[in-house]
Amino acid sequence: MSTGRRRGGTAALALLAALSALPAACLAVTSPYVRPAPRATLPLHKGADDDADGQTPQQVHISMVGADKMRVTWITDDAAPAIVEYGTTSGQYPLSATGNTTTYSYVLYKSGNIHDAVIGPMQPSTTYYYRCSSNPSREFSFRTPPATLPFKFVIVGDLGQTEWTESTLKHIAAADYDVLLLPGDLSYADLVQPRWDSYGRLVEPLASARPWMVTEGNHEVEKLPVVEPAPFKAYNARWRMPHDAGATPSGDNLYYSFDAAGGAVHVLMLGSYADHAVGSAQHEWLRRDLAAVDRGETAFVVALVHAPWYSSNEAHRGEGDAMRGAMEALLRGARVDAVFAGHVHAYERFARVYGGEEDPCAPVYLTVGDGGNREGLAGRYADPQPAASAFREASFGHGRLEVVNATHALWAWHRNDDDEPVLADQVWITSLAANPACRRNNN
Repeated sequence: MSTGRRRGGTAALALLAALSALPAACLAVTSPYVRPAPRATLPLHKGADDDADGQTPQQVHISMVGADKMRVTWITDDAAPAIVEYGTTSGQYPLSATGNTTTYSYVLYKSGNIHDAVIGPMQPSTTYYYRCSSNPSREFSFRTPPATLPFKFVIVGDLGQTEWTESTLKHIAAADYDVLLLPGDLSYADLVQPRWDSYGRLVEPLASARPWMVTEGNHEVEKLPVVEPAPFKAYNARWRMPHDAGATPSGDNLYYSFDAAGGAVHVLMLGSYADHAVGSAQHEWLRRDLAAVDRGETAFVVALVHAPWYSSNEAHRGEGDAMRGAMEALLRGARVDAVFAGHVHAYERFARVYGGEEDPCAPVYLTVGDGGNREGLAGRYADPQPAASAFREASFGHGRLEVVNATHALWAWHRNDDDEPVLADQVWITSLAANPACRRNNN
């Protein structure tokens, strides 16, 4: 464990002690904050420094595979080997792995060569340097996540590629975190395939340096009757997730799970736009996955979906209700601690809720669908504010979840305020596994 990580954990524990002495907040809050209009969508063209030639790696991003491996994905315009060379010293690459290359066509668009290779095993909390396709022009580096707590996530939804997105990415880059989670709506390509390429270039500085674990949103569907009848074509080709890894592989790139911090945290990446009805493949997989989680060993379980199951915003009302009806009981029965959603372009935090009522043994629900998309913010909320809605605000920004120890995680929402990150909401989340009143046999 690094000195910086020990200091961060110590500071968080000190804050925990201070906040635990304060009375619990019991009033629902609607922030009076008013965000300016959405900024312009960024241009699709490549920058002057992009792609020295057709074999130069671009759009590089990484994702976790199992306990100690990493998938590296990148694109070249021309044919190039699907090889990643890596090591712990800059400029020296004693290790290598060879993967696969695919392409896809969409109407008149033809993608570049999409390469991916799984590297490892790797040591935790270690910086690795790597290059793709044996190309010497670009060296990348990433830090592997720690194998123990504390563990830091950044969570951001509906990112898009506007000037507000740039602000969000700038603030995320300044944070110390281990893994980024994204509950859908990545590029906002919306059928225009070059937007996937510009998005890949936009996020590469962050996505090549920390694992990005994503799930799909409605803007990833990109289905055209007759012409392009298969949904998620670009998403599945470009953002392959570890659906074939772990103790309970899902077999579907639209939903999967993974462990972090040596198994102390279990993360469910659910598919709002894959069949989720009782008896469906996703529902049966979720049942098996949750049954395999030992809450004596796993301190926190969190889930991500795209369409919120609880929201008091007027936008997209009820779009997550069917999924909630099919899966909510499974999540409560497994004592899932928090559920994060996107889709609604505003921030909201609910109390622990089940069946529409506050329940101390149910998850905390949070909506973070406001990373910087071009559609703007959803500023209309139901009035009066529901009692279970603890805090809501129409602002762009990102969230940070630090699992400090086996009993406590600190959640903080940072809005983009005049290009500066401002802490707008913060709360401690206590593990339901540590609550004797929420034992499985009491559910």
